[in-house]
Amino acid sequence: MRTAKETWEAAKGALQVQLTRSNFETWLKETVGISHQGNRFVVGTPNAFAKEWLEKRLSSLVTKVLMSILEEEVNVQFQVCSGPLPAESPSEPPHPKSRPSAINQRFTFGSFVVGGSNRLAFAAALGVSEQPGRAYNPLFIYGGSGLGKTHLAHAIGNEASENGFRVIYASSEQFTNEFVSSIREKRTEEFRHKFRSADVMVLDDVQFMIGKPQTQETLFHTFNDLYDSDRQLVITGDRPPQTMTSVDVSLSSRLGSGLVTEVAQPDLETRLGILRAKCEQQHVALDEEVLNYIATRCTGSVRDLHGAFNLIVAYATLARQIPTVDLARHALHDTAPAAMNPAVVTPALILHAVAEYFQVTPDSLKAKNREHKLVLARQIAIYLVRERTNCPLQDIGRLLGGRDHSTILRGYQRIAGLVNSDPAVRNNVSQIAKKLAL
Repeated sequence: MRTAKETWEAAKGALQVQLTRSNFETWLKETVGISHQGNRFVVGTPNAFAKEWLEKRLSSLVTKVLMSILEEEVNVQFQVCSGPLPAESPSEPPHPKSRPSAINQRFTFGSFVVGGSNRLAFAAALGVSEQPGRAYNPLFIYGGSGLGKTHLAHAIGNEASENGFRVIYASSEQFTNEFVSSIREKRTEEFRHKFRSADVMVLDDVQFMIGKPQTQETLFHTFNDLYDSDRQLVITGDRPPQTMTSVDVSLSSRLGSGLVTEVAQPDLETRLGILRAKCEQQHVALDEEVLNYIATRCTGSVRDLHGAFNLIVAYATLARQIPTVDLARHALHDTAPAAMNPAVVTPALILHAVAEYFQVTPDSLKAKNREHKLVLARQIAIYLVRERTNCPLQDIGRLLGGRDHSTILRGYQRIAGLVNSDPAVRNNVSQIAKKLAL
């Protein structure tokens, strides 16, 4: 007889591959299955705020996933747990008085799987942790969501701390909240001291500072103070600094003045290595055929791999069966097959979708024609390819007839600006994105 806890762990595995990392970790990661009686399934939450959010935003999705697992009608209820939940719960909602979170000790260099897609970023991160302020300063690591940027950022913090250096870690949201709170409560001196007294400052997801000029200015001055004192700055983002069009030019220049390195989508061998490491960590034995099936199907982020792995293990546990390819296929097919393979949206596919939308040929987008309609279509293609596939600018240039890096960058920056200011362009981009089901 499966327990509520076991059933809910399976549901969380399914939900993990359907939600963004921030939503899953903030609202679902620390929830627990409390009871399952009749058609009533109770999920425990760490606080009332999380309970309310789940009821309003995720109730229907949770119900759908649980019904697919239990194969019966279910009425989901959320309940605040009276007892303590696991430590380091991220479910507490961010607010102006929140402090920068501690370094996550689970994210170390030893637990990071190195492959061709992340080798340079890994080596640079390791060098920075051993010699802060000397090796690469600043170190800017960029890449898509769920590819390992945050893991490397925490690993730097852990290693540097072990080496006796003072480390402060903050997401850009936490940095912003601290800054706003310090102004409101007249603690700006305390704020400055807090962020400028570290030997190593790690700032995660800097792209969320876009559109916040005061926060950017504060980061700029913090950056200068630390840099001039030979202290290390580590920044992560979803794109290179020079493509962050809404970030102040001075700050963007500073962020890109050291080593800028990418964490790309893992290749097949790296994905297999990640899955094998997961087996070792969780003391789970999966046949190589099953691992190959997961690695071949999940070609996107590391988070996709982890979510698929957790779901398959949970299914096998609930069914009391040895994990097989058939079981894995059933588990992944029944939850979110579209989420398993984001790589089907390729640069070439986007180019054809843009051409079809504007009723032109893909070859005309690659040509030198400067007709207004073609220029706009070409630049929208640049923008969508960069935003949705994180394809390097040089590769986009080759895709579009051999255009140089600066031309591609200007095209991207133009559409990035127009998306915020021109409803017609925003609608064009939105319609093409919907057509691709991005």
